[in-house]
Amino acid sequence: MGLPSLLVVTDRHGADRPLPETVRAAVAGGVRFVWLRDRDLDRGARRDLARDLIAILAPVGGCLVVGGDVELARETGAQGVHLPGSAGIDGIRTARQTLGAAALIGFSAHSVDEIGAAEAAGADYATLSPIFLTASKPGYGPALGLDALHAAAAHRLPVFALGGIDAANARACREVGAAGVAAMGGVMRGPDPRGAAARFLANLT
Repeated sequence: MGLPSLLVVTDRHGADRPLPETVRAAVAGGVRFVWLRDRDLDRGARRDLARDLIAILAPVGGCLVVGGDVELARETGAQGVHLPGSAGIDGIRTARQTLGAAALIGFSAHSVDEIGAAEAAGADYATLSPIFLTASKPGYGPALGLDALHAAAAHRLPVFALGGIDAANARACREVGAAGVAAMGGVMRGPDPRGAAARFLANLT
């Protein structure tokens, strides 16, 4: 079974309501794949939040990946971890050794070459960013664009477009071969996460 086509990235600061409520609404709109980012939380609060999100996703067969903390993913029983590019190839291999063969290991790539390296190291999927201009990732240089996404999608590793993704351009990402899209503001921010998620999914099928 393939990965869901929409990966929602958490952002409690941008949400109009407490994060578990926002995620619950997004799940009601069809979301089944969530990346717990919110890196500024202390470890105890992040652990509690991870467990809350796992409980929301479990009844619908959804999965949670914890951003950047392999031990927290193991401790909470999350389905996997999403590693930053700075973790490198060794980070992917260490995560696999720690979490086991069944865990989801994601990787944040910022070039097509990094997609190939992540695939060779045994990642299960990668995000490629920024595909479009976005205010949330100002430090990663110019937008890579759909041509780079198309080149990345030539790898067997599932690639999720990240950066400046909205419901309107999600379909274009799929059309050039992306496994899906990763969205933060497009679902987290605004009064209707359920409706936002449903609009994304309608454009990804």
